[in-house]
Amino acid sequence: MSRRTVLRIGAGAGAGLTLGLGSACAGPTGAPGPGTISLGFNRSLVSLDNKLNQFDAAVTVQRAVRQTLTRVGEELKLQLVLADRFELTAPTRWTVRLRAGVRYSDGSPVTVADVATALKMYGQVNGSFITGFFPELPTVEQVDSRTFHLRTGRPLPVLDYLMANILITPAKANRPEELSGGLGSGPYTVTSANSGTGEYSLTRNTKYWGPRPRIDNVRVRFVPEESSRVMAMRAGELDVVDSLTPDSADQLDGLPGVSIQRAAGTRINQLFFNFRKKEGQPLADPRVRQALSLAVDGQALIRDVLTGSAEAARGVVPLTLEGAVRTGSYVYDPGRSRKMLDSLGVRGLKVKVIWETGEFTADTSVMEALLEMLRDVGVAATLQQFEPGGDILQWRQGRRGDWDILGNGFGSPSGQAISTLQGMFGGTAEKEKTRDTYQGFVVPRIADALSNASAEIDTARRLAQLAATQKEIWALWPALWAFVPDVVTARRDRVQDLGLQSVNSYDLATVRLEG
Repeated sequence: MSRRTVLRIGAGAGAGLTLGLGSACAGPTGAPGPGTISLGFNRSLVSLDNKLNQFDAAVTVQRAVRQTLTRVGEELKLQLVLADRFELTAPTRWTVRLRAGVRYSDGSPVTVADVATALKMYGQVNGSFITGFFPELPTVEQVDSRTFHLRTGRPLPVLDYLMANILITPAKANRPEELSGGLGSGPYTVTSANSGTGEYSLTRNTKYWGPRPRIDNVRVRFVPEESSRVMAMRAGELDVVDSLTPDSADQLDGLPGVSIQRAAGTRINQLFFNFRKKEGQPLADPRVRQALSLAVDGQALIRDVLTGSAEAARGVVPLTLEGAVRTGSYVYDPGRSRKMLDSLGVRGLKVKVIWETGEFTADTSVMEALLEMLRDVGVAATLQQFEPGGDILQWRQGRRGDWDILGNGFGSPSGQAISTLQGMFGGTAEKEKTRDTYQGFVVPRIADALSNASAEIDTARRLAQLAATQKEIWALWPALWAFVPDVVTARRDRVQDLGLQSVNSYDLATVRLEG
């Protein structure tokens, strides 16, 4: 399938495509000043908190305002932030000490009570993205004004990595809801926030406890149209844009005053099946799911749509993560797909594919090509695209309409395979009651195996258990197809020291401007 064919398919696929309410958000206007950096996002930053939603680029801004005890830094190595000690002192006890002198932007100190309250607030959110990584949330036992224990019922040997995702807020200002403003201990404070438009303004925190940020002001803009982001970069109205399609990256690469940065990614993008299907329905059968996967020409999608900026997944999580193993590969064989479907008595199958605009680069082109590929094996697909800020979360949780396949990206903020596996495949019947599962994936033996592995302190044994469980998950064919994209960011050359990481984030405090 050539790129021209893919584009032709996309042009002819409109009959099966229904769009949600469009965003009329215009592109940014006006170049940022000499002390201001302007960031252009393809998805709306709905909050400066991450209890429910966390797309990769948002982490850059969220952590510029609110901080965590630890963070995953370069080469996915753990770094201490608000804590200066984070040590496993017993199988179910970690001893943590807050760094001396850490304060919020109003000058008040970060306290042990703030950490305890943050964990409670995350635990009170239904459908939380973050808590899905945790086999259990730890409890806090204060030792002195700076020292406390984090206790769990079972050993949790990667808790220091997991806590890199719990943003700390003053206890009195914290709530279970995501927070758009409020106090933080980060290098920047919020001067204006509009979650509806996705526009935020930040200024340097003059009371910041760490090294002084090099940039005084940050502007965040939601620019949904990629062509608008590219034009704004050309015009100097945006300094940094991420999640670019290969075509747009090629347009900007080599442009005077613009540079492209790339890194190997830790995010997996999936066409994930709806696991809330009742027994007896075709998609509840892993053999049907495997048959459908044979209809997808993944190599053509990578070659002609993603133009080599990604690779097909060879496991259920990205192989860049610690503990990930290769479990298989997606094969394109439409003839075998049709034979398998016929042998299983599946004829005239109709599927509904949903996704949110900007979930991954070239998402619409991928989906439109997918529609034609499924049609070639006798499967009629309809596409429903949700604009950012819509109600796709309700659909994903099974609270709205029915669907069959979800286009979704799943990041790995911990850099550990175990936490990503736990987030996607560790669902239980209890979690499903509050829709805290990944698209309804509830397989008790898988959940038990992941729970046992997550509690294994011996690293070698834990990795062996994880390897076996990943192969078991692959055999269930949870995804129609999956791929791991490169991290691609465009920046104007006046932006220096942007340390792009594999988790598609960077530390705003270390970035500097020239001119």
